[in-house]
Amino acid sequence: MKPSQQTLEKYAELAVQTGVNLQEGQALVINAEVQNADFVRIVAKKAYEAGAKNVHVNWKDEDLTYLKMKNASMDVLENVPQWLVDQRMDFVNDGASIMTIYGPNPDLLKDIDSERIAAANKAMGQALREYQQAVMNDKVTWTIVSVPTANWAKKIFPEASEEEAIEKLWDQIFHITRIDQEDPIQAWEEHNATLRKARAYLNEKQYKKLVYKAPGTDLSIQLVDNHIWHGGDTKSQDGVKFNPNMPTEEVFTMPHKDGVNGTVTSTKPLNYAGNLIDNFTLTFENGKVVDFKAESGEDTLKHLLDTDEGARHLGEVALVPHESPISQSELIFYNTLYDENASCHLALGAAYPTNVKGGSSMDKDEKAKHGVNDSMVHEDFMMGSADMDIDGVLEDGTTEPIFRNGNWAIDFD
Repeated sequence: MKPSQQTLEKYAELAVQTGVNLQEGQALVINAEVQNADFVRIVAKKAYEAGAKNVHVNWKDEDLTYLKMKNASMDVLENVPQWLVDQRMDFVNDGASIMTIYGPNPDLLKDIDSERIAAANKAMGQALREYQQAVMNDKVTWTIVSVPTANWAKKIFPEASEEEAIEKLWDQIFHITRIDQEDPIQAWEEHNATLRKARAYLNEKQYKKLVYKAPGTDLSIQLVDNHIWHGGDTKSQDGVKFNPNMPTEEVFTMPHKDGVNGTVTSTKPLNYAGNLIDNFTLTFENGKVVDFKAESGEDTLKHLLDTDEGARHLGEVALVPHESPISQSELIFYNTLYDENASCHLALGAAYPTNVKGGSSMDKDEKAKHGVNDSMVHEDFMMGSADMDIDGVLEDGTTEPIFRNGNWAIDFD
């Protein structure tokens, strides 16, 4: 059964008000698949009701994406038109809010040559470098939300009919994003307050290093000096509060790009560029991936790691308790927005400059000096479990428990 109009409007309103926190007179840019057009129209309606001066939609179509990746020449895949770059930067310079409505088809490009996918991703990453840096520096408010698509829903619920699978996925989304509560916006404010307590505690501690122990994982991660933990809501450079990810259960900060040593094993599949990478292990020495293996998608993983020098280093370390609502659903969503909030995770590639004091105003050399990783990619992968223990090491060498058996070993109240 299709969700009621009232419920869809509550979800759209949450995305507009709590997600991007659209301000009166501001433009909203929506990135979405054409199959989600009905929900996009509801979001646009809510945006105009909130005072948007314009709502612009960048439409995508997964069937056309597949046809292009399969048939276009390498010259086309390796070049991004300047008008696309100019369009994105025009919106950033105008101070628009950016909303991505994400409903992936995890198997979309599974039969496409991984070299073609890698070439297209690298070209897009290079072309939109300035745009991505503006977003990662919170120059604009932005958010990512998800809406079911048939292929995505069937991947999660393969035994159900297409209609039933979509209905089941809507139910999960509404529960996890708190739409099933009487006042979702207030529920998110309370949730954000809880995450603020966790990040305040960790920011006060200023651990020098995190040590992870779990089956297949024995990893030490040095944190940059003057690192900042974020999580839940954050503020744009203009001081507007927004929620980048909906849902979110994480607090995250910046590892030193040269300070990671040991081995980490994934605990959930990574949906990257229309392909799944599963049951993979990475070995780090002095911050760099020096060895890797994967049960499936190893070629795709190799292309990801070879994108540029920074792709073999970490840019994010995130803590998520195993008891999070997404984890307790016991579902694999094949959608990083959801799966990363079921599990502690790390990110290969670019660091968020906001995760270190003064990072947004640092130039490239200053970032390198502070250990800030730079890359065209930023890909989260899940490595947490109910068996994971994490210790924090203080400046004086004292070790304190942070996680035990996958959950917080700290009482923040």
